[in-house]
Amino acid sequence: MLFDKLINYLKLDKQEFLFQFNSHPNYPSALAFSDTLNFMGVRNDAYELDKEYWDELPEEFIAIVDNSFSLVKKSGAQYSIYSEKTKTLNKEDLHKKSTDFVLLFEKTATTESKSVSNYKPFIYIILAIIAIYSLVSLAWFEAIFNILSLVGVYISLEIFNQKFGTTSMVIGSICGGAPQGAQTVNSCNKIITQDKTSILGLKFSDFSLIYFVGIAVLGLFLPATSFIIKGFTFASVIAIGYSLYVQGFVEKTFCRVCLLIISVLVAQLAVGVLFFENVSFSAESLLLTLLLWVSAFSVILFLNNTLEEKETLQKSNAKNLRFKRNYELFKRELTDNEKINFTDKETFFVGNKESKLHISIVSNPYCGFCKGAHQILEEILDKYPNDVSVQMRFNYTPDRADDKYTELLSNFMYLYKNKPQKEFLNAIELWYETRDENKIKEKVAGKSIQENLGPLINMSRENSEAGLNFTPVFIINGYQFPEKYDRDDIKFFINELLEDEDL
Repeated sequence: MLFDKLINYLKLDKQEFLFQFNSHPNYPSALAFSDTLNFMGVRNDAYELDKEYWDELPEEFIAIVDNSFSLVKKSGAQYSIYSEKTKTLNKEDLHKKSTDFVLLFEKTATTESKSVSNYKPFIYIILAIIAIYSLVSLAWFEAIFNILSLVGVYISLEIFNQKFGTTSMVIGSICGGAPQGAQTVNSCNKIITQDKTSILGLKFSDFSLIYFVGIAVLGLFLPATSFIIKGFTFASVIAIGYSLYVQGFVEKTFCRVCLLIISVLVAQLAVGVLFFENVSFSAESLLLTLLLWVSAFSVILFLNNTLEEKETLQKSNAKNLRFKRNYELFKRELTDNEKINFTDKETFFVGNKESKLHISIVSNPYCGFCKGAHQILEEILDKYPNDVSVQMRFNYTPDRADDKYTELLSNFMYLYKNKPQKEFLNAIELWYETRDENKIKEKVAGKSIQENLGPLINMSRENSEAGLNFTPVFIINGYQFPEKYDRDDIKFFINELLEDEDL
């Protein structure tokens, strides 16, 4: 199921989205899609709505159009549809091609992709340096040849990344949707993904990247390497002929991005034939060429194999998580534990006290693992401020606590009683980030605070009586979080927990 344009529009990390969607227990249902959007920070509500009421919908909503989840955007009397491709439909066609499912969503700041490719700026800098060097130091025709090589590197790199699930805006814009039934079919995805060429696992498009990287580096040594480069441009005619044969006679459809690469190769061939002199090559340039091609081939082969292994592991992991994230299994494990009834429901209690879902965390300020657990709960509170309540149950025994610990808890108690909830939570977050007692003391204006810690003593006794001696521990509506699950897994079940009347 493809919805590249929808993911791009919502500015989501495609790889993360697909992984979470594929690992959902109800994949590939509308529930799985809705839950994945919620998890990625796009709050949404799903409805079954008769078409007669669709005029009342907001300007943007998600529907199932042509059996694919699609963003529908009103534009006057027309509707722009973002799914695998972008297309425009009138009202009548939209209603015919859609089910009654609609999903209303709210875009927030958290919808931005968190995994921007860190290496891309570095590559762009290198390409820019090569372009500037070529324009300043080489003849005009040599500079044009090198810039064409850089165009080839960029496009080939985008194709290489897209092969492993990274959405390319450039490839998408070049190959954008053509009308159904048009004479020229825009089938970049078909040509690229169904490439049957395989040499040590490398596809024809991978060799395009190797070729352009090699030519781009050799171009830096012009005119000394002009004879070798000219020879490679002649050899590229074989690749051009093979590509056109596959597109025209095997697949019977033409790929725009492939034709663009062919255009670059033809332009380089013309520049080489018309302007490059037949300078004899030296042993040094031949050695450089061999070393360069071997290096480029080895690097691309290594990256290809590494990314393929990663993709295989992700698919396997997604299938395993689909089982693990089944709510019924989670609930059975959760409720198999004996229910714990705490009497103290006032101390360090944050969130909506009237909420149906209450999470307690048994922790210790000096526990190293507790930082991550508190961060998880802070994320949940930020995401569901009106639906969840949390109690922080710090273990405290006076005869085993030193003065620093007592003073720290006194400061927390003062902030909890006298400051807004947000300020108390910020102090907890600050503590786990810095572990600096003085910074917490500054929060209470540097005063020496001696609060009544009796509630914490009673709380610790309740924790001990329930066998909660190790930290951190989550308690969900009185049930201890199952040991078979990672603490971070709690985020995947929040929606189901909120809807579960039994709990």
